[in-house]
Amino acid sequence: MKSAFEALPLGSIRAEGWLYNQLRIQADGLTGHLEEHWADVGPDNGWIGGNGESWERGPYYLDGLLPLAYILNDKKLIAKAGRWVEWALNSQQENGMFGPKRIETVNNDVDKEQDWWHYMIMLKVLTQYEEATGDSRVIPFLTRFAEYVSGQIETQPLRGWAKARGAELLLCLVWLYKRTKKEELLELASIVKEQTTDWTDIFYDFPFWRKVEQWDWRTHVVNVAMGIKTPGVLYELTEDSRELEAVYRGIDSLMTYHGQAHGMFSGDEWLSGTHPSQGVELCAVVEYMYSLEQLSRISGDGKFADILEKVAFNALPAAISADWTSHQYDQQVNQIICNVAPRAWSNGPYANVFGLEPNFGCCTANMHQGWPKLASHLWMQDNEGGLAAVSYAPCFLRTAVAGDVQAEIRVSGEYPFRERVRMDIQLDRPANFRIQLRIPGWCHSPAITVNGAEIPVANKQGYATIDREWQTGDCIQLSLPMEPRTVSRNLFAVSVERGPLVYALPIEENWQLLRRRERFHDHELYPASPWKYGLLADTSFKAVVSEGDLPYQPFLAVDSPIKLEAQGKLVPDWRMEGNNAGTPPLAPETDEQPVVDLELVPYGGAKLRIGEFPLIGERKSART
Repeated sequence: MKSAFEALPLGSIRAEGWLYNQLRIQADGLTGHLEEHWADVGPDNGWIGGNGESWERGPYYLDGLLPLAYILNDKKLIAKAGRWVEWALNSQQENGMFGPKRIETVNNDVDKEQDWWHYMIMLKVLTQYEEATGDSRVIPFLTRFAEYVSGQIETQPLRGWAKARGAELLLCLVWLYKRTKKEELLELASIVKEQTTDWTDIFYDFPFWRKVEQWDWRTHVVNVAMGIKTPGVLYELTEDSRELEAVYRGIDSLMTYHGQAHGMFSGDEWLSGTHPSQGVELCAVVEYMYSLEQLSRISGDGKFADILEKVAFNALPAAISADWTSHQYDQQVNQIICNVAPRAWSNGPYANVFGLEPNFGCCTANMHQGWPKLASHLWMQDNEGGLAAVSYAPCFLRTAVAGDVQAEIRVSGEYPFRERVRMDIQLDRPANFRIQLRIPGWCHSPAITVNGAEIPVANKQGYATIDREWQTGDCIQLSLPMEPRTVSRNLFAVSVERGPLVYALPIEENWQLLRRRERFHDHELYPASPWKYGLLADTSFKAVVSEGDLPYQPFLAVDSPIKLEAQGKLVPDWRMEGNNAGTPPLAPETDEQPVVDLELVPYGGAKLRIGEFPLIGERKSART
């Protein structure tokens, strides 16, 4: 069994700075209060003994609520999550089965068959709970359930969602094997592997080159976002290099044929091509983040963390209101209006409004895991008693290194809004161990100092290693200069990036109430400023960085702590098509238009925006 890193137990990493504020806003909004306002996870849910929804929504919700509670150390949220966990643990039968006795099915092909999917989510919840609490009941509970699955799975094999998402079960089996060393778990994992969709072959020679127009389990965007880690999980089990190669090839293909400026591939229910007005589902965003966290752990390759940051810092906040009281089912890179209207996607006319349950309720239940799981994977352990910094969002880490040396590391600097990261180290005694620092692929001139002395940056697979005897009070400072750049996309339109942040032209937002509830209302958003601007091909970009503390919510266009100044022109012939911004014109007619100054903000803070621009004029210098 092979992995480059291991995840730290939940609770080892506490969010600080802007990331703490995100978690607090989340706790004060939908995540902390969803049970009170949405019946699907309310007191009648089957996963707490009721007669209501008994499939995936309770486990989905808990998969975000529980890590949020323990990272914040919020006693009220811990108690909320604990009620669900206690019910699940107490529901186990003598044969090892657990969960609601009223089983729902949502697909004809799994009707009257054992549906394993929703149990897989709850297994992920319970492994996190055990790490956070050390509850001695969990490992025996999971072992008994694994024994039950072993006795049933060949006559009641994985079907439907479970077949596409078998890696979620494999991850639990791997987690349990590492703690019990029971060979039967590997035997079960082998059966699960054979019953799971062959994502390795799909991603190795990717067949879906165009927008998908009809249902296919292999092109459902959330299945794809989950499935991309499947070959990686199999690599951990088998050490077959073809499995890991399939992941790289798959991501390259997804971004070539369906890639979007925010780091995701499109999917407004199925893979939908590269047009910047095609949507992507919020469920896919948070599941892709989780897949990238697992791929970072297994491979030790910084490339996966590069993608993780791009998705987390852009696509995730873009689809959720700044106060965490509403969200979208589908977001668009070029999003000029969020209203009830048909669009060229398979989802309904409600899918891009901001609300409690736009379109299907899966995102309402599943969106909560995004920020908490990012926080819990900011650092990982290597296999030799050292640590790896996967991302530099502000946090406080407490863990053992070099055997039993107690270490505390505080990460500050408000990355990714600022370029400098500071890591202050406290140890209960000096210790020799290594720290691997991720060097993002977009950074061409990183610099590292330890206690003020610069050290060489030897970048291997996206990480620079410092191996030394550390003393309490040591300080690492990392400089990651961020240069604005344009990225050429579909039909020579461009997106704008600086570091891991994508920048967009914000459109003034007119929020109009669509449906009032006790607390979590639905809104349409209408534009109150012009949107049809292109960028001059040779515009320069000037970063304007606010001094002082970041605002409490940095993902809000009007309060953005960093902006880019650029130049462009109005593009009169860029029109709406099917209730969306049309295709960015290939050769815009702008000769009679004056040059205007444009102010771009981080993509995640602009709910109406242009994130992919037509180019005006010819380039005089190359950019990438």
